[in-house]
Amino acid sequence: MNTWKTLKAHPELWERYFIREKVIAAIRIFFGQQKFHEVETPLLIAHPPAESYLDIFETTLFDRNRNPTKAYLSTSPEVPLKKLMVAGIGNCFAVTKSFRNMETQSNLHNPEFTILEWYRVGADYRDIMSDCEELLVFINTYIKRTTPGMETQRPEELSYQGTRVNLAGPWERLTVADAFLRWAHVDFAEFLLEDHAKSIAQKKGYVIEAETTWEELYNQIFLNEIESHLGRGKPTILYEFPGVMGALARKKKSDPRFAERFEFYIEGLELGDCYSELTDWKEQQSRFESELKEIKRLGKTIYDYDHDFIDALKAGLPDSSGIAIGVDRLVMLFADAKRVQDTMLFPSEELFHVP
Repeated sequence: MNTWKTLKAHPELWERYFIREKVIAAIRIFFGQQKFHEVETPLLIAHPPAESYLDIFETTLFDRNRNPTKAYLSTSPEVPLKKLMVAGIGNCFAVTKSFRNMETQSNLHNPEFTILEWYRVGADYRDIMSDCEELLVFINTYIKRTTPGMETQRPEELSYQGTRVNLAGPWERLTVADAFLRWAHVDFAEFLLEDHAKSIAQKKGYVIEAETTWEELYNQIFLNEIESHLGRGKPTILYEFPGVMGALARKKKSDPRFAERFEFYIEGLELGDCYSELTDWKEQQSRFESELKEIKRLGKTIYDYDHDFIDALKAGLPDSSGIAIGVDRLVMLFADAKRVQDTMLFPSEELFHVP
């Protein structure tokens, strides 16, 4: 049954869907109080950032004479926001739609989704960790203050799928290496060596083929043995990702095998992905070119990266850090829903009859 029919038959469900407007309102108040600029970024773009793990939507733009130009739906507002930072906008954020293909038949994905990104100048990924701790409590407090019957509940606590979660900071901080050792019993220093990684994965019973990449080996172990343990009862910040897994992230000076990157989790849900931003245009160009080769190897839609972004980096991106957070997953969390689709008025599975 389509959502509008369900709501017509069960009007008591409206409150769950209204959580979305409260989450977005709280986000805008939070950043407005800190004097961030809210930016509208384009949804129709000429060049997506080169990230091989994504599948994109390609379309055609016609001029008045029907001359065609390839165009794409934006996968995130990251590049436009960084260009504005080069121009001098300072701290900024966007709440916008983004699009990623092949993200159907999942409780945690929708091909069209809402994303929050913010960037703080003169900051690194550790500063954004603090932002996240403060933002989640702020949203939770706002929802309880504006929802009848919830005003007296503790602002730092929420209940998700029968489990009480304490949002108060500081959150658990755990390196990727520590997580691999704790739950997969893998020495990550050894796993970083590709031949050793294949041997480790084979001993664990994973299927390894000649073309299997190191990142695919990583994902098999992480998704099957680690992710579900993260953020249980209290949010977990997972940090120090392998450098090869941060296409736009700055590498750690003290150990360039790792990137200044973190993700945060609540009850096994990955909610945000943060980087200390890469400012070296030569390194960024090299990474984009490497990603495009991987996109071609994987047989995905081929496109060119945004050369204007490289020009912007040449002009000078200030030291900064930023994060992307899936708003739909935030809404799912605060609405105590099992699927992101259960918080969307028009999920793609209904529009396109995806089984």
